[in-house]
Amino acid sequence: MNFLPALDLAALAYFVVAWIGYATAVEWIQHGGLNARMDRYREVWMRRTLGRDARMVDMQIMAALQNGTAFFASTTLLAIGGALTIMRSTGEVLTVIATLPFGIASTPAQWEMKTIGLIVIFIYAFFKFAWSYRLFNYVAIMLGAMPFAGEKNTPEAECHVMRTTSLFESAGLNFNRGQRAFFFALGYLGWFAGPWVLFASTTAVVIVMWRRQFASSAQRALMIEAPPLQGAAQGTAPNSVP
Repeated sequence: MNFLPALDLAALAYFVVAWIGYATAVEWIQHGGLNARMDRYREVWMRRTLGRDARMVDMQIMAALQNGTAFFASTTLLAIGGALTIMRSTGEVLTVIATLPFGIASTPAQWEMKTIGLIVIFIYAFFKFAWSYRLFNYVAIMLGAMPFAGEKNTPEAECHVMRTTSLFESAGLNFNRGQRAFFFALGYLGWFAGPWVLFASTTAVVIVMWRRQFASSAQRALMIEAPPLQGAAQGTAPNSVP
């Protein structure tokens, strides 16, 4: 028995394809995107950390990243609980929606299927945030095991920097995936108002996220290049005395 009309299935398929397509494009584009550029600065950070013995500031920054990830993970659990509550109160919710001027006709089975989909999205986000939090813990351990500054030119130090950077990038990747699920969950909410709203809300989410990655002020800030050193064009050292 088909619980969903063809238009709803088309809207759901559009939502899934848009999510997968956007995620694939952002993660495969290695140049120009905000996330890709931040990955480069993660390596810069690790190399500069290797060059200094006092690394308390680095650990404080890492703790801030962990706290932010833990906040999103706990928020996701609250969202899952709220979605489960909505599914338990399907009859009451449909009664309230029917009284609204823009109320959309929906059967209890359809409403529950939509709610289950929302729960699945939040569960996916929780797993991504939880794994990201654990990876940030691993990065903190790697920072603690960083070779001393006097050993920065050794092969082991170079290998340790690359291991830490790779682990750091993986933590950021999973955090981005969890946050992306949050944004698409907002688009998914449009389905509760109807399939055409889901088409529109999904498109709006993709446009907003794409602009933030490739056309935002933050992305332009990371594209600023350092000006040439004064005196370099004349072939003189910048600090030389004429």
